[in-house]
Amino acid sequence: MDFKLTEEQELIRQNMREFAEKYVDPIASEIDENSRHPVEVFQKLAEGDWMGIPIPAEYGGAGADYLTHALVVEELSRSCSSTGFTLSIHVGIACMLVLMFGDEDQKKKYLVPMATGEKLGAFVLTEPGAGTDVMAATTTAVLDGDEYVINGTKTFTSNGPTGDTYFVFAWTDKEAGRKGMSAFIVPKETPGMQAGTHFQKMGLRSSQTSEMLFKDCRVPKENLLGQEGRGLVMAMTGFDHGRIGISAQSVGIIQAALDESIKWSKERVQFGKPISRQQAIAWMIADMATDLDAARFLTYRAAWLKDQGVNFSKEAAMAKLFAAEAAMKHTIKAVQIHGGYGYVKGAKVERLMRDAKITEIYEGTSEAQRMVISGTVLR
Repeated sequence: MDFKLTEEQELIRQNMREFAEKYVDPIASEIDENSRHPVEVFQKLAEGDWMGIPIPAEYGGAGADYLTHALVVEELSRSCSSTGFTLSIHVGIACMLVLMFGDEDQKKKYLVPMATGEKLGAFVLTEPGAGTDVMAATTTAVLDGDEYVINGTKTFTSNGPTGDTYFVFAWTDKEAGRKGMSAFIVPKETPGMQAGTHFQKMGLRSSQTSEMLFKDCRVPKENLLGQEGRGLVMAMTGFDHGRIGISAQSVGIIQAALDESIKWSKERVQFGKPISRQQAIAWMIADMATDLDAARFLTYRAAWLKDQGVNFSKEAAMAKLFAAEAAMKHTIKAVQIHGGYGYVKGAKVERLMRDAKITEIYEGTSEAQRMVISGTVLR
């Protein structure tokens, strides 16, 4: 059993750390404050071939493994979890869906521009009345000649206002139950599709989230991803991949909380000595470091299993559950260690705490992860 990363993985991790320190750290507070998508950062990511790390070179990617993608998301999220998440959705769900289920024409037309960073992908599944309960969705896609006509309202669409290539899930046969949902590739500016309300969130503010509205939106038959009726399978597969990304994001958040807590506790003097020498503070940091390692190894295991080509649904759910809850727990502790200074707007730990909360909610709540895990182990 070898817990070491390869030399290539370590090099990519270090390169991303340097990238994040140079291009992301300086603007992280500003893009959070203004809820701004950092276009300039994503241009740099594209230039550096970071936008398609696990995608084969023949489709514009770097041809690396999925664990390497997790490392990249982790290091980006250590500086700005919004940026890490935006990349995670783009690669882990949008790009992977086309790679796994698209035909050759779709891969050339849609995957290549996403993997090279020319286009940004968006995942369009959740509806106002259908969050965890995906089957409660009402959006439909009706075949009319050589086109599907999509009608419905989606919400909480990650990369909604800024995306270029949208992966939309709709019923093609509601009566067929779990085999009645299908997935479609809908390019930006397709008539009948538009972004609705742009949500101003508590955290993860520079990651753009919106409604997506479909009114007689026509897409050609060739934009059907895979086969009719396979949409639910694709959505769940997307979640499995995406949960590794959220786990990696959470690990980056915990690492940042630990970094800030160590630095502050060594500098902050109370009662004549640095607070790091107070047992209460030292034990908080010890717990933080311990859970960080546990979350990191769970995340890497899930990514490694994906790379081995074996089922990793349970392991991805475990990683997301543990890492997300640890991120929330320890960012609260990081604010506590900083005292009043950690509660002030602009403090990094304040931003980390706001960002951490959503990791327990999106791409399957913690409760949903427990459903996945228990359902597997009880079988």
